[in-house]
Amino acid sequence: MRIVVSPVRVVAARLGAAALALPVLLGGGAAPAVVSHAVSPAMGGLAQFQDLGDASDLGAIVASCKAPLCYAPDALRTAYDVQPLLDAGIDGTGTTIVIVDAFQDPMIRHDLAMFDAAWGLPAASLDFVAPDGLTPFDGSKLQMGWAGEIALDAEWAHVIAPGAHLELVLAKSEQDTDLLSATRFAIDHNLGDVITQSFGESESCADPELLRQQHAVFERAASRGITLLAASGDFGATNPLCSSHGFARSANVTTPASDPDVTAVGGTRLAVNLATGAYGSEIAWNDMFGASGGGLSTVYTRPGYQAPFIDDNSARGLPDVAYSADAIGASVIVALGGVHAVFGTSSGTPQWAGIDALARQFAGHRQSQLNIRLYHVAKSDGYSVAFHDITTGNNTFAGVNGGQAGPGWDAVTGLGTPDVAKLVPLLAIPAGD
Repeated sequence: MRIVVSPVRVVAARLGAAALALPVLLGGGAAPAVVSHAVSPAMGGLAQFQDLGDASDLGAIVASCKAPLCYAPDALRTAYDVQPLLDAGIDGTGTTIVIVDAFQDPMIRHDLAMFDAAWGLPAASLDFVAPDGLTPFDGSKLQMGWAGEIALDAEWAHVIAPGAHLELVLAKSEQDTDLLSATRFAIDHNLGDVITQSFGESESCADPELLRQQHAVFERAASRGITLLAASGDFGATNPLCSSHGFARSANVTTPASDPDVTAVGGTRLAVNLATGAYGSEIAWNDMFGASGGGLSTVYTRPGYQAPFIDDNSARGLPDVAYSADAIGASVIVALGGVHAVFGTSSGTPQWAGIDALARQFAGHRQSQLNIRLYHVAKSDGYSVAFHDITTGNNTFAGVNGGQAGPGWDAVTGLGTPDVAKLVPLLAIPAGD
């Protein structure tokens, strides 16, 4: 495993000396001071991931995860129609998925190999960098939670795009300034084609200057054909207070998912045919543990791609899409030597990154912003075959009224969940063709 703690070493090794002249922030120069805040993984809302046992026995890993309480890789590949593309050789080969997370997972290579062996997946290609320094692992609850997030992101991105290279970029802490620094590094040094961010905080908690800097970084990504994805959050129409004690009593959405250059991933409860694994039905995720994050931004106006779907032009709506996120149908992971069931919008975000990696391989090149392509499909006749339109459920949570799922886009499950084999060819067509 390659561990790099110096950004200069990474740049020199990957891009050559000329890349050192790349601007670090907004074209260079010192940025105004930013007040930092803690960011949380979008993993399970009010619950920690469930321990299913030890990972020393491959057979036990497989036996520990049975539908409908836990979905293994083959179950979600079947339900969302991924397998036909993999069988045809569309597996993400030639693409790189960048995973941005905080702290580190000292067992990630071991656990990813165990996960792959248990489910018959090809060995993953994984590197990681720590551009601001690698924080020693201390075994605290905070760092263990982020280690679980790292395992989830790497393992499930690999499930959907097993041929894609994985580049893990580690922030030195869970502070939003540090996570933005890691994301900026990945973009400025062109580390990959797709970036997944399974974390967030309330838009109202983020320093306005941080949001300004973040948006400038995300615009650079879009201009370079780099897709950005983020979890829409696990608390429905609200979010935890900035103090992390209790919930806001009014509707608010999550950043970085609310940025219009980011594809926000919400959550559903997926039911499959237990005999065949085939797709059955879905409703919006909303239970005692959490609910699909969504609503209207108070920072960003409605982007052009949402104009046909949202009448009010004053606010960006999220999520854009959704994926299985419920505790019933949780995703199995191997993390820190154990087997766990994990739920929340963290699960779908790296899988959507895998979907875009498949689309990029299918197209043979980098493409326009993912949201532009998604909403272009949604305006076409292909929408009804490429998406499962979720029309049941809401994201009212913690006493805050949310949206209602309905036909087309909604502020609970976005455009819906994918039929991947049908969606990927449509995403590979330039928007407007």
